[in-house]
Amino acid sequence: MGSIAGSDVLVSSSWFLVAGLIAIIVAPVAEVAQPGLGPLKYVAGLAFAVILYLSVLLHEASHAIVARRLGFPVSSITLHFLGGMTAIEGEARTPRQEFLIAVVGPLTSLAVGAVAYVLRPVTPDGLLLMAMGGLAGANLLVGFLNLVPGLPLDGGRVLKSLVWRLTGDAHRATIVAGWGGRLAAVAVVLWPLVQEPLLGTRPEILDFVLAFVVAAFLWSGSTAAMSAARLRRRIPHLVARELARRTLAVPGDLPLAEAVRRARAAEAGGIVTVTGSGVPVGIVSEAALEATPEERRPWVATSTVARTLDRGLQLPADITGEELVMAISRSPAAEYLLVDPDGSVVGVLSTVDVDRAFRESAH
Repeated sequence: MGSIAGSDVLVSSSWFLVAGLIAIIVAPVAEVAQPGLGPLKYVAGLAFAVILYLSVLLHEASHAIVARRLGFPVSSITLHFLGGMTAIEGEARTPRQEFLIAVVGPLTSLAVGAVAYVLRPVTPDGLLLMAMGGLAGANLLVGFLNLVPGLPLDGGRVLKSLVWRLTGDAHRATIVAGWGGRLAAVAVVLWPLVQEPLLGTRPEILDFVLAFVVAAFLWSGSTAAMSAARLRRRIPHLVARELARRTLAVPGDLPLAEAVRRARAAEAGGIVTVTGSGVPVGIVSEAALEATPEERRPWVATSTVARTLDRGLQLPADITGEELVMAISRSPAAEYLLVDPDGSVVGVLSTVDVDRAFRESAH
């Protein structure tokens, strides 16, 4: 669709379904506001849907702009069935960053709603007045609902930042905000049941369906945030140097059988191919080695089962925690070469060992 503040703007296929539903719902209102439209009332309804989602885009763009100003890369903004999502890479490092990135979205929606509301008295009658009123109501509603203190809503992130500031514990803050999201989900499910006693209006089937969809979104989002927080708590225990396997350096043209024999004799858990001057150029793939029959290994050069040592496969030996996980995510592989700042080889890091250490840290 384009880009805003350096971030790609994407439109999910579900958006078109919602836009069509909005057009159908708004069409009768457009007919009342501008009699005689005929079939064009659906065009007017679709135009209102586009305007409404442009305000959602403004909401998400505000998140992206503030995140970028604070130094976080933003890969994309996606418009979808329930609104929008801004893909911010990395986690806030301080409660202040969390608060600023979160609160700017609802404030933007409230500002758009307030401006539209103020302009209503000077807006000509007809479709423009209808659109201005709808824009005001929708944005004010979105702004206030987004401030509900529960993840994955912006209000949940605001609550997280406040608890984080008070306790100094980001993990505990996420769990508190996650439970806020779960409570909000339960409240949404119960709303149609108490709608008639409180408002005097009988709930329809659509009310129950919408309540279920929104509650499912809130519950799944809050649960995912809590699970991610628990996983993130284990990440600092990952230290690449401690997981390094002893490594044997061999020429690339050495027969694989001989390289394996030397590795076993040296009790090495990894094999690296090097140039004549000793510069590492490849890491032997454990999977490729196991797939090579033993009777063929004397006739196969070690380099044929080695993966070229691209830039992403060479990591600092002292890399730890979230940095280690991000480095592995950027360049997925089974093995990585760990080196010291002076370029000397420390060992081979296997993702199997990383996964094992991660699981053990949970106990």
